[in-house]
Amino acid sequence: MPGPVKTEAVVLRSMRYGEADRILHVYTPARGRVGAIAKGARRARSRFGGRLEPFFRLKIELHEGRGELLTVTGAQTVDAYARLREDARALDAAARACDAVGRLFETSEPHPGVFNLLCRKLALLDAQAGGGEVPAGAAPVAARAGALAFRLKLLLAAGLAPQLGACASCGEREHLVGFSGAAGGVVCAACEAGSFALGEHAYRFMADAFAAPLHEAPDAPESALAQVERAIGATLEHHANLRLMPAAAGAA
Repeated sequence: MPGPVKTEAVVLRSMRYGEADRILHVYTPARGRVGAIAKGARRARSRFGGRLEPFFRLKIELHEGRGELLTVTGAQTVDAYARLREDARALDAAARACDAVGRLFETSEPHPGVFNLLCRKLALLDAQAGGGEVPAGAAPVAARAGALAFRLKLLLAAGLAPQLGACASCGEREHLVGFSGAAGGVVCAACEAGSFALGEHAYRFMADAFAAPLHEAPDAPESALAQVERAIGATLEHHANLRLMPAAAGAA
């Protein structure tokens, strides 16, 4: 129903529009992804300042009219994740995380758990960039592991988590040697036609990532992470008709 809307939001994208406006894609806990226009946001004396840039967590005030875009009428910063913005690797990881959320959860369906997950991911990247809980110089393989753990949790929230406990084709619980996006999970030796190999390290990473908190992403060798990323991609392609950019910079 048209009228004022007050909500928390994370800015996924912020694009220039016209001479002084911005078009925003924001993710909210109760309204999913929302498109909005911030009129005059690029003027020097704009009341919004710089807080409508990507990755800001806001308390935002919107007006819902008859058009597709809501109008931003006010915004207060909850967290700017300032350290993240000074680290190129963390900034890139934040962009990939927001892109994944925006594309996988592109409707107005509420997913408060996804909103909270995204906020935790941005906070973790901010801590990494600032030399907090996770060292700022973490190896690229660790960054990729964290990004893939985040995507696996997104699959779970979307109802697309791959089956890992038994063969997705026949139910066999032993000799699980491959992964099939079409079948929806791991497959046994008898059903491996059309699948690709999924090693023990990759399997264990996926199982542990579903169970562990985001800040405790499991370790895995690069070869296993490549298999995990392929499994995520195959799942999304077959069941959501979606392809995401690589989880981390430099990943195949």
